[in-house]
Amino acid sequence: MKNFFYKRISLTITLVMFVFGVLVSTFLLLIGGGIILQYFGIISLAPSPSQGLGERLFSILFLFGLCVLIGTSLTAFLSKKALNPIRKVIDSIHKVADGDFSVKVNLKGIGELEELSESFNKMTKELASIETLRSDFINNFSHEFKTPIVSIRGFAKILKDDLLAEKEKQEYLNIIIKESERLAALSTNVLILAKYENVEILMDKNSFRLDEQIRRTIILMEPKWADKALTINLELEEVTYNGNEEVIQQIWINLLDNAIKFSHKDSSIEITLTTFNTHIYFSIEDYGIGMDEYTQAHLFDKFFQGDSSHTKKGYGLGLPLVKRIIELCSGNIIVQSERDRGSKFIVVFYK
Repeated sequence: MKNFFYKRISLTITLVMFVFGVLVSTFLLLIGGGIILQYFGIISLAPSPSQGLGERLFSILFLFGLCVLIGTSLTAFLSKKALNPIRKVIDSIHKVADGDFSVKVNLKGIGELEELSESFNKMTKELASIETLRSDFINNFSHEFKTPIVSIRGFAKILKDDLLAEKEKQEYLNIIIKESERLAALSTNVLILAKYENVEILMDKNSFRLDEQIRRTIILMEPKWADKALTINLELEEVTYNGNEEVIQQIWINLLDNAIKFSHKDSSIEITLTTFNTHIYFSIEDYGIGMDEYTQAHLFDKFFQGDSSHTKKGYGLGLPLVKRIIELCSGNIIVQSERDRGSKFIVVFYK
């Protein structure tokens, strides 16, 4: 109750006290000024029979004008200090508009202003984080895009040498093909994410078996999980779902690819698909490197890569794409993870 009073009523009380203070100060100054003016015979506060109507009217108008002048002067003087916190916020907003996200506001004494400063500082912190992610992505994207191009150009020049052995030619051609595939994958991820960010409703829906689609996805990605000697443990109920089959498959591809990427060699991945009442639950759990709280907080931010060393290949687009598709399906995704103990992703759909 005290906290509610402090946060919700304090600004009102402050304004009332300000107005009350101005009125009391004006009244006291007016009385004091009137006494001084009467002492010097400029005006007369006490009416007398000898005083004419003009003199009385002059005294009233003079006091009224003096009252307005004193009140306006006090308001102008005191409001300057009272509005300083608002000016600080306005100046800080201008700095943020100019791209300075390091600015902070620290307002004390009034509940609502403290709440405003907390929200403002939270906003600038998030903006700074987004700007850092954007900058990192541009640098990483440029590097990832440039590297295969340089590689392709270099090996293409070497292939112009007529003295190259056939075995070397085939080796260099394979490298060019592999680097071209990297470029294609990068471009595809960017285009797919851009496409679904601008879509509000998924079209071309039909009924299909989710469990069968998940099995096909696992088979499709066998080279990746077999290369790390991973064991895939399945527990899939027979589930029929009405949706866009091609789009939804992107969810399983990205989540499985993520689990494989961050799993330790010779470990396992647990995949389950169950139904309960009107809900469909899909979960995929690995026992790999896991994530800290910061990574989990920004996991679905575009361009974010939790592995800052970049030892794991990725562009920070897979999980934002997963979340966007799930949102388009009116579903939800839950993440449970702990550093060095693995991660678990749970996708919830409605039948």
